[in-house]
Amino acid sequence: MRCYLHTFLLCMIFVFFSFLYVFNQLASTLEDRDGWRVKEHGIPGRKSHDTGHLLRKRPGLEGLRDREEGLDRCKSQSVSYWKPYWRLPADVCGVNCLLESSFSERLNSAVKAGSRDERSHLAVVACGPRLEETITMLKSAVLFSKKPLHFYIFAEDELHKSFRNTLESWPRRVRARFNSTIYPITFPKENAREWKKLFKPCASQRLFLPLILKEVDSLLYVDTDIIFLQPVEDMWALLSQFNSSQLAAMAPEHEEPRIGWYNRFARHPYYGKTGINSGVMLMNMTRLRETIFKNDMTTVALKWEEMLMPLLQKYKLNITWGDQDLLNIIFHHNPESLYMFPCQWNYRPDHCIYGSNCQQAEQEGVFILHGNRGVYHDDKQPAFRAVYEAIQKYQFGDNLETSLLRPLETSLQTTTHTYCGRASHLLTKRLKQSIMSVQQDATQRRR
Repeated sequence: MRCYLHTFLLCMIFVFFSFLYVFNQLASTLEDRDGWRVKEHGIPGRKSHDTGHLLRKRPGLEGLRDREEGLDRCKSQSVSYWKPYWRLPADVCGVNCLLESSFSERLNSAVKAGSRDERSHLAVVACGPRLEETITMLKSAVLFSKKPLHFYIFAEDELHKSFRNTLESWPRRVRARFNSTIYPITFPKENAREWKKLFKPCASQRLFLPLILKEVDSLLYVDTDIIFLQPVEDMWALLSQFNSSQLAAMAPEHEEPRIGWYNRFARHPYYGKTGINSGVMLMNMTRLRETIFKNDMTTVALKWEEMLMPLLQKYKLNITWGDQDLLNIIFHHNPESLYMFPCQWNYRPDHCIYGSNCQQAEQEGVFILHGNRGVYHDDKQPAFRAVYEAIQKYQFGDNLETSLLRPLETSLQTTTHTYCGRASHLLTKRLKQSIMSVQQDATQRRR
């Protein structure tokens, strides 16, 4: 009888320690799973209320820095079989310190990278006789921007050498303010010819930028006929105004419906009352790649790359302005995804050809000039041409006021026979402020 009792007691002791071991392993597995979910997907774990948890309490770099402080506290603690993580102080680690410390280097590098990259990322697509126009646009971006830039230049192969040589010919102090990467024109192989001939040569390349520049989070795309009259980073700052659903920003095609094109002539859906103009397009490309879009081709929401070709096939006989029309169709069905910025960020002849109809420009001046329809190269809108030629002829290193602003004001005085010429003070209002700011910075650097 006594032997049975001893055997029973030994079995109970074995079962007790077995339960302890299973509990230990189960708790460890649950904590590791929480860590994996946070690490791989950013999904909150069970202890997201703990002060030391991996989750960022605040968005962006502040949250990462808060997390760094917690990691520093973990460094002085070690986990062992005899000192499991649930016995550590609550203000040290909410999960396994070993797991937390494995994130340390990644979080540190993320903080450093986020604080280091102040660049505005600018993309342009140039085909045919657009070399000089594109160079003038890039020149205007460099002239007035205070923060570094990265240019993504998509061009036909025969233009690559000219772009490279021109940019390398700029003074060293100017080249130090930007990086540039030149890409070939790239379309899906099975439909390349159709995409390339849509509207203007290569214009539809912009639709594929999120798929080509997969490592770029956000991007400002502009047409070649753009002139910046103030720093690019001011436009870049609009990204911070996006709400959680917005992934792109554009300006209305028209301010005045009576002269609008889409509301009078379009044979396809378009955004809002007068449509949107895609000559200046700010994109959060990470969101754009991840979002699924409502459409009128299927009841199933589609990702960006899944939607483009079916959309073209359905509407190619009904669209006039190529890829801009496709963007109008997309955002007609997904209006919550678009942020609208005012017309002063994309000021075109339509805003003054029949009299001034951009109220924001009247109040604050023109920020970005868009010389569409070739007005930089003909006599239809001499005020626009005067601005373009002033930037084109300016030599780096010359005084901006005496070599750019004053000659421009003189030229604009000869354009008052046109409606846009009578509103030419709007074209120089913001430009004067940009020049003054650049000169002040130059003076401070010399001191």
